[in-house]
Amino acid sequence: MKYYIISGEASGDLHTSNLMRHLKQLDVKMNVRAWGGDLMEAQGATLVKHYKELAFMGFLEVVMNLRIILNNLAFCKKDVLEFQPDLLILVDYPGFNMRVAKFAKQHNIPVYYYVSPQVWAWKKNRVYDIKKYVTKLYAILPFEKKFYKQFDCEVEYLGHPLLDAVFNYKNELKVEANHWKQEGRPLIALLPGSREQELNKMLLKMIEVEKQFPNCDFVIAGVYALGKDFYHSFLKHSNIRVVFNKTYELFDEADAALVSSGTATLETALFNVPQVVCYQTSWFSFKIAQLMVAIKYISLVNLISDKEVVKELIQDDLTVANMVAELKKILSPAHKTHMLHQYTELRTLLGGEGASQRVAKSIYNHISNS
Repeated sequence: MKYYIISGEASGDLHTSNLMRHLKQLDVKMNVRAWGGDLMEAQGATLVKHYKELAFMGFLEVVMNLRIILNNLAFCKKDVLEFQPDLLILVDYPGFNMRVAKFAKQHNIPVYYYVSPQVWAWKKNRVYDIKKYVTKLYAILPFEKKFYKQFDCEVEYLGHPLLDAVFNYKNELKVEANHWKQEGRPLIALLPGSREQELNKMLLKMIEVEKQFPNCDFVIAGVYALGKDFYHSFLKHSNIRVVFNKTYELFDEADAALVSSGTATLETALFNVPQVVCYQTSWFSFKIAQLMVAIKYISLVNLISDKEVVKELIQDDLTVANMVAELKKILSPAHKTHMLHQYTELRTLLGGEGASQRVAKSIYNHISNS
């Protein structure tokens, strides 16, 4: 069958690549045309656009790049029609993907939405569009099933795909060991995000934090798509190192982490690394978000746990002084023990691995019997 897949972020690239791995086992003639990243391409997708061209964070940033987004949307619609897929798989990225879902419905293309839009956070009325345009919806957060039930909207929760990614990594044969950690020196992992907009702000603060910890080593989990030169332009006079495509290897050795909000917060928890969540956007985007977003927390760890497990430093609270203070806390043995206990409860809520395989079977069986 012919699959057209749209994933607009790094986390979606990871989840979709695992989904594709299992779909290939069910459909040996699978032909995929996609918007995504390197991991999806490695699984055999013909890449139309890379997610690094699509990542705009915040309301103001979206407005400023509206022409690019609209041009991408027009191109996507044309490309979908020319490819004539048997089905469309949309992964998160709701602002763009819901418009594509509407278009696909108009042209009788079945739409499978993997990683459902976070309508529980803002613009809940989007549920009605999902009911209208999406053939089958898959949630990856346990509380989403209850939320959609309020609107009589069918959704399947088959587990969180990150558990698969972590499980696969931990069961791989490690050919070579990494030696970032030196004896007697705590290793701090830095995950400043995958979008250039957020990285510019975050890296400058993280560099200042590093100066306050001369007895620790700091390593950035870099985004390969942005290139080495981007990071090195910030790190010329810093002791911070940057590694690429080695995030899980870094987690294996890290004693603590400073993490931008998003999927990385959950990955950090699944590797039992104490963390501080860091998030900052433009003043305008933040004020709009305050008016429109109705959630208590921004990190997946806290949202799923429904309580503060990890400290969130958001917007004005994201100062170098606060980052230093919170990092000192999570490096203390007592604080670390408490946080790791909370992580154990989190894993129980998420369930076991195998989500990617279960979703692949569900999609394949449903489209085959339609």
